[in-house]
Amino acid sequence: MAGVSSCMKYSMFIFNFLFWVCGSVILGISIWIRVSKDAQEELGIDSSLFAGVDLLIAVGSIIMVLGFLGCCGAIKESRCMLLLFFIGLLLILILQVTGGILGAVYRSQIETSLNTTLNDNVKLLQDTTEEAKRFQETFQKFQTENKCCGLLNGAADWGSNFDIPIGDSQVCGCEPTGEEANLCVYYKNKYVYKTVCKEVIIKYLQDHMLIIMGIAFGLAVIEILGLGFSMSLYCQIQRK
Repeated sequence: MAGVSSCMKYSMFIFNFLFWVCGSVILGISIWIRVSKDAQEELGIDSSLFAGVDLLIAVGSIIMVLGFLGCCGAIKESRCMLLLFFIGLLLILILQVTGGILGAVYRSQIETSLNTTLNDNVKLLQDTTEEAKRFQETFQKFQTENKCCGLLNGAADWGSNFDIPIGDSQVCGCEPTGEEANLCVYYKNKYVYKTVCKEVIIKYLQDHMLIIMGIAFGLAVIEILGLGFSMSLYCQIQRK
């Protein structure tokens, strides 16, 4: 029994130490991104994405605390710490499952919310305020990088601003020769990209949704292992 208990104890410690290291890495990188202007410029992160970075900081902090509880609980054979670790990990797992179910149930509402956001941004493409001009400059770079035009209806989304150059470039400008030849369409005496940026955004979200689902599944497996380790050690300590 002592050998099994010792093996379980150190297995639990190693597992939670790695858990703690992962939390430290997530927390460190998230804080670096949040406070470093250079990192934000290099990764293309603006203030609209700070909520996601703040969420990562919270996640990293929680993982660190749970890892610490698990490590100390395993080494000191503290039933209290192991129980806190178990409850914390179980709550995270329940939240993950609940989030997945809600995401599936309210998928249509999420799509409606996306369309509403895109409609609001179309108004910015047609506006002439300073805020709108800043958005237009950013969106023009997005169009050039992804070879798309407009958000919902192509070049028509730009309204009267379509004929106004942004910097040195034409709005949605497409070169009808070479590799881009099949990507262009003729609109108001100019060649523009025929792909609407909404399609690019949706494809991006779908591709990254698969990655998020894969990460969530991997985390769920790790969390279930952690629950099993902690409860087994808890029960062995209780028998002593």
